Amino acid sequence: MSTTPKFVQVLADTAVGLSDLCSMLSRRFRVAGERLDLEAKLTDVPDALVVRADLRMIDNIAALKKRNARIAKVPRRIFLVEHPSHVGISQAYALGATLAVPSTISPPRLFEALHDQAKSADAGAAQPGIAVHAAVDAIGSMFTAVSLNKPLDVIGAKQAGAKVADRIRERELTEWLATVRRHHEGTYQHCLLVTGVAIDFGLSLGLKPADLERLYSAAIFHDIGKAAIPIAILDKPGRLNADERVLVETHPVTGFEFMKAQTGVSPEILDAVRHHHEYLDGSGYPDALCAGSISDIVRMLTISDIFAALIEHRHYKPTMSRAEAYGTLLGMQGKLEKALVIAFKEVALNR
Repeated sequence: MSTTPKFVQVLADTAVGLSDLCSMLSRRFRVAGERLDLEAKLTDVPDALVVRADLRMIDNIAALKKRNARIAKVPRRIFLVEHPSHVGISQAYALGATLAVPSTISPPRLFEALHDQAKSADAGAAQPGIAVHAAVDAIGSMFTAVSLNKPLDVIGAKQAGAKVADRIRERELTEWLATVRRHHEGTYQHCLLVTGVAIDFGLSLGLKPADLERLYSAAIFHDIGKAAIPIAILDKPGRLNADERVLVETHPVTGFEFMKAQTGVSPEILDAVRHHHEYLDGSGYPDALCAGSISDIVRMLTISDIFAALIEHRHYKPTMSRAEAYGTLLGMQGKLEKALVIAFKEVALNR
């Protein structure tokens, strides 16, 4: 049975930020607060850690790195990122966050996040391990590269995908899904889920190693264009309005344009980045492709992407069960390849 943490440590980079956060959290928890620029004094390991800091500041990053060994012992680590951006969120995960959110989060949502993190930790999810950390680092590096218009580490991302494949072979998909839910609720979690689901789909079909690498590389990179979309829209609680939806639907083309300028990116990956929202009946975007123009990798990735989106955790709505999500795929007749959806049943329900 999951429990909300009783003892929460707060780290903040300003006296005002520390005072405000401690005052808020003390309504529910026993709280100990420390300034980031002062020497660490707390010796007890708290149930949860809440960090509020501007991660654009080198001194704040250095202070958190100095506390790295201590931070790693805390099971739930929520970073409230000042001036949130894709780079800032990526930096938070690199510094050990299990959840990174904007510092403007409301008190009820922060209390809920602490409870959600407790449920994830108490539900038997395994420790993240090398594969999850490698995948998170790869996704963070990917989003940072787009945000700063820097070269993409294609080789590093593929190596991360190989680690995820090894972990899923060893521990199966269910364990991966449980583990990644301890990470970012929005785009990060989605990318991790899609990668794991696509890999397991490929393994279930007995893909050759080279084809499996192409599939998991496509999965890791498929949403890279979202790095150009504000986090407030990507992780908006609730339904997007028409203008926001139009903006979000630019991400396949944005990602494609960025990726085609990189070295070491295969045509299959470029195709997947641009076309993972296409449907066999021509109703998808951005190019309204029909069946004959959609590759096998894209067809598999689209199924994995939709399934992952349906089962991912969003705090403002119930998480759909894997059986319900598979039922939704079955209902998309004419849009998804029927034979692949049938083959996906084992992945969706039993692995």
